[in-house]
Amino acid sequence: MTIRLHAKGLTKTFTLHTQGGIVLPVFDNIDLVVKSGECVCLHGPSGAGKSTLLRSLYANYKPDEGQILVEHHGESLDLLAAEPWEVVEIRRTTIGYVSQFLRVIPRVGALDVVAEPAIANGMPAEEARARAKTLLTRLRIPERLWSLAPATFSGGEQQRVNIARGFIVDYPILLLDEPTASLDAANRATVVELINEAKGRGAAIVGIFHDEEVREAVADSLFEVGSQPTAMAVPAAAMAKACA
Repeated sequence: MTIRLHAKGLTKTFTLHTQGGIVLPVFDNIDLVVKSGECVCLHGPSGAGKSTLLRSLYANYKPDEGQILVEHHGESLDLLAAEPWEVVEIRRTTIGYVSQFLRVIPRVGALDVVAEPAIANGMPAEEARARAKTLLTRLRIPERLWSLAPATFSGGEQQRVNIARGFIVDYPILLLDEPTASLDAANRATVVELINEAKGRGAAIVGIFHDEEVREAVADSLFEVGSQPTAMAVPAAAMAKACA
């Protein structure tokens, strides 16, 4: 299988300038490899640095040291050394990200919010809107809401719009930050289907899943994030046995 994402020697600290310059270590010397068709689940206690690592893989945070090599249009590029315009292009076509919160332009309807990334990738507007309708239907967003701004929706509805927006493009790499956190059982099952479909078409997925059933349904390996000098991935089945 093709290596789509390779984080090498990642080290990250935060400096609290308003607290006398206190330096907080987050993670140290992380090495993470994610191949096509594989889902790696970031694992560890609250505060271990899972979300920080995920945001670093999307270049929202910049680690102090290391490389994040991504397969982008057949080439291996270091996301940390990329120019700002390259980061924008990588995000547009190569790395999809589903955060815990939906951030959208006010007064833009849910259907257009979901279709926008596909249109930005060159998909004809009619096709993008059709695909958006399919995803919103699968995620049980009633058609009467499609023209309304998601800012008026419940938390669970906003999260489902966010998931639809993240899956409308067949990104080679997907980063998922607790995508099922506020969903009911039926919609969690749909998200599991979407993740496994993405794996089937060769996407490399890194995710945080606090729901054990979801984690067991999608994870091929668990990547322990913590205070140890070097983090490593282990098969999901082995980790589940160790934690039992």
